[in-house]
Amino acid sequence: SGSINSAIQAKELYKDAPIEIIDTKLVSMALGFMVLAAARAAADGASLQECKKIAVEAYSHIGVYFVVDTLKYLHAGGRIGGAKRFVGTALRIKPVLEIRDGKIEAVKSVISMSKAVAAMVELVEKDIAGRTPVRISVFHALAEKEARELLDYTVKKFNAEEGILSYVSPVVGSHVGPGTLSIAYMAGM
Repeated sequence: SGSINSAIQAKELYKDAPIEIIDTKLVSMALGFMVLAAARAAADGASLQECKKIAVEAYSHIGVYFVVDTLKYLHAGGRIGGAKRFVGTALRIKPVLEIRDGKIEAVKSVISMSKAVAAMVELVEKDIAGRTPVRISVFHALAEKEARELLDYTVKKFNAEEGILSYVSPVVGSHVGPGTLSIAYMAGM
């Protein structure tokens, strides 16, 4: 990605600087959980190499699901074709999507936003599989009320050690559009 290329250039430019690079293949708070794990390790006195190792290990403990309110933005960004957008819009389909290995993958399709949110919670529960501690983040694009309610619910449901409400960045938001809701978690670390 452009971000990785910029980081590589910075490392080459500042050869004596202690810089380590990780391609997280994640966005928003899913990536934030990796950063927080490394930051906690650093605060406890871990070396740069130890922090990098912890961040890399965190990847296997993290998942992220999201649902978009409309398929318009995924289509405009080239993520889905015109036929899928047309059929999805006509049938009011809400795809539940996952970021897996840096790619957006459709996991499930449902008819309403409430069913899509319920499906995300079920998927997170299955993925967590009783592992503790659990950290949850709900992030959104112009859906703060719904996001706040979802965060409160999931923090209680999963007895989360940490709950973070966040926003979709403008870059990510341009691809998913307003009304997007997402759940990221880190479990067992």
